[in-house]
Amino acid sequence: MFLLVAMPVAGQAAQIRAMSLTGSVNAGSAAYFLRVLDEANRDNDTLLLVELDTPGGLVSSLRQMVQGVMASRVPVVVYVAPSGAQAASAGALLLLSANVAAMAPGTETGAAHPVDISGGGEKGSVMGKKIENDLAAFARSLAQKRGRSPEWAERAVRESIASTASEALAAGVIDTVADNRKELLVSIDGRKVETAIGELIIRTTNVPVKEASPTFGEEVMMAIADPNIAYFLLLLGLAGLWFELSTPGAVLPGVAGAIALVLGAWAMQLLPVNVTGLLLILLAILFFGLEIFVVSSGALAIAGLVALFIGSVMVFNQPELGLVINWWVFLPLFLSFSAGVLLLVFVVFRSTRRKAISGREGLVGETGTVERAIGEGKDGKVFVHGELWDASANGLIPAGSQVTVTGIEGMRLMVKQNSKEE
Repeated sequence: MFLLVAMPVAGQAAQIRAMSLTGSVNAGSAAYFLRVLDEANRDNDTLLLVELDTPGGLVSSLRQMVQGVMASRVPVVVYVAPSGAQAASAGALLLLSANVAAMAPGTETGAAHPVDISGGGEKGSVMGKKIENDLAAFARSLAQKRGRSPEWAERAVRESIASTASEALAAGVIDTVADNRKELLVSIDGRKVETAIGELIIRTTNVPVKEASPTFGEEVMMAIADPNIAYFLLLLGLAGLWFELSTPGAVLPGVAGAIALVLGAWAMQLLPVNVTGLLLILLAILFFGLEIFVVSSGALAIAGLVALFIGSVMVFNQPELGLVINWWVFLPLFLSFSAGVLLLVFVVFRSTRRKAISGREGLVGETGTVERAIGEGKDGKVFVHGELWDASANGLIPAGSQVTVTGIEGMRLMVKQNSKEE
């Protein structure tokens, strides 16, 4: 057997590429990881060092990342750091897939039991068992490929066990425990690893480290994949569009709302969402839309707020994946949105019930002065609202009397004499 030493291409200095992967595992973080891994392979780097701190995330994104690791010519070192960090759920499987798995003291890994975000794969159900068995087999295969404990890997999925750095090292889950990056690189110098092109010897002595950062697009994807940001965009979009439809002509709220709603919908595609919660939010949107066109005196708006509240609580309620809405973010946003909706409903409702103050309808109920006496079957003249009108009444009303307009017939007012004048 021949051993290869990780060396740069001709004319290119050796380097270690390092990146930090924090937060949930999602489409954004997967795109960032795979792009940096591709660059490391393109430049034939000594190794890719991934400093990991994640509560877990999407299995679909995890599989993409693991496939990239398995196909990499460059060794991938996953280091759970700093102290207090975790590689839980999907992060534990990414750690298992690495050529070198390392942890800092005070970190933990494991608890990789799958969570069915649709609500259809509850524990004990056929679908839940299929998902669990599939992920358990995936974890075992990764552990066996890297020479790690398949028993621990399976228990992490089936029993949600978790281990500290020292426990993981003793169980054969990781290769080393290091206090910091410098100590880690020293400890893995000369280690033999299996890559896509065969067995390599890692050399890290005096090799410079190049930091990799996410692009603007990747940062946007990862930021939007935060449930709190996604929820803010969703509410902003709803508020803007509803205000525009309720009071046409404002333009800016409608444009801003449409952009925010599109971004919010995109974020929903990047995140695992509870189907029931999502349906309740869509039902709330329907109620808000109907409120604009159906006179319900606010009943539909209130029903929409109730559906929105319940749906919001349910839609991202996945603490096992680190995907939950922060209540300190959720409550102010929801209460502000609710106040705005109820205020607009009140204003519209009051305007529909208010007596007309202009035009012919606005004259009914107004008082005026008789300028020319009104007789039986004979019209007189009444001064109302700064205008002189023909007027008739059921009886005689002398000039100078105060009258109240009771109706309009064509261009003639129907009036009655005020009681104090009778």
